[in-house]
Amino acid sequence: MLNRRQWMIRALHLPAGAWMARYNSLTAQDRRKVKITAIKAMQVKGIAGNCLIRVETDSGLTGYGEAGATGPIARARIQQITSTGMLLGQDPLSIEKHFHEMTTRMYTYRPHIPTISGIDIALWDLAGKITGQPVNYLLGGPFRDTIQLYSHGGGTNPLDPAACRAWVDRVKAAPEGFTAFKVVFSRIAGIQGFRESVTLSPEQVRRVERAMRNLKEAAGDSIDIALHCHGEMDVPSSIQVAKAIEPYNPLFYEDPMQVLFSDGWRALRRSTRLTILTGEKLELLREFREFIDAQVTDIIHPDLAFSGGLTGTKKIAEYAQTCRIPVALHNVGSLILCYASAHFGSAIHNFYRSESALGRPNGAIEKMSAAGAPTVKNSHLTVPTAPGLGFVPNEEFLKTQLEPGEPFWS
Repeated sequence: MLNRRQWMIRALHLPAGAWMARYNSLTAQDRRKVKITAIKAMQVKGIAGNCLIRVETDSGLTGYGEAGATGPIARARIQQITSTGMLLGQDPLSIEKHFHEMTTRMYTYRPHIPTISGIDIALWDLAGKITGQPVNYLLGGPFRDTIQLYSHGGGTNPLDPAACRAWVDRVKAAPEGFTAFKVVFSRIAGIQGFRESVTLSPEQVRRVERAMRNLKEAAGDSIDIALHCHGEMDVPSSIQVAKAIEPYNPLFYEDPMQVLFSDGWRALRRSTRLTILTGEKLELLREFREFIDAQVTDIIHPDLAFSGGLTGTKKIAEYAQTCRIPVALHNVGSLILCYASAHFGSAIHNFYRSESALGRPNGAIEKMSAAGAPTVKNSHLTVPTAPGLGFVPNEEFLKTQLEPGEPFWS
């Protein structure tokens, strides 16, 4: 008789095989007609240190992705990948083969999953352009034509009730109509910079409680508020904060402890009824599986630019589906990552919602497009229907956004 873990592993292979078989059927007539000629990386401002990836082909078609790495790091890793005979001169439609080779080659260096993630996204964009299909269709969807977003609660002092009320009035009047926001824990608690482990003082816990109370009272039932951490706290402080904010029913409690799995996550899960969300810096199924199997998180939260691109994250989502765990998407990157998240969220059954950097005052993400700004209404982003991701770069604007010393599409 199969135990639970064995059953889940076998169940995982069924849907994964089905969606890849469908992809192979849709791309069969276009195989071996296009070859990869170059892979380039470029870092721009305002996308959390990520960089853009461009895969060029002998057909003139170009695929775009986003890697969770700086430009110099990605370029070094791309050189290392291609020097071993991978990708260049090969068919971009052989996505599963490329993903397997890039993620399993261990010598002379272990694979750098953030760089591979960006390349993988670009290959899916190319696949859509070669076949004339949007990426969500190639991934097995669509289950939905729009995806629900959440945004960030910056620009206010959550310890000031009047400021919270003014902030709520502003966001309600914004054209995007966001109905969910997350606030950053470290700013509320007065923590300067990242630390591996932080034990909070009683006053810091009270500050977080006051902030959540003020925001909830100002927002009422029309706007949901989540608490966003960056893995700062140790186990006792994570539990204390959870107890303090529980009366205000936050949308979720994100990343209170260190990134990788430990038994501390079990202690937190036993201590609270809050919805726990984690995963923005986890890589591949191998790092998500521990959280899922231990039943310590209610929602997983991969970032396509870190977790394995569209291919790797689809495998994660299929595994989570066997446990009925929803998938949210971390996304503070460029419009490329935004559109990749939209297609991915459209293509999986267990999608929850995606983070969004759209709607910021400078509109920098929206300006990256040469084909019109993305459509966001009532907190939902319309999934592009053009072939590939639907991203057409505004090259002149991107030139103005280069990080200092960064070459243009090197």
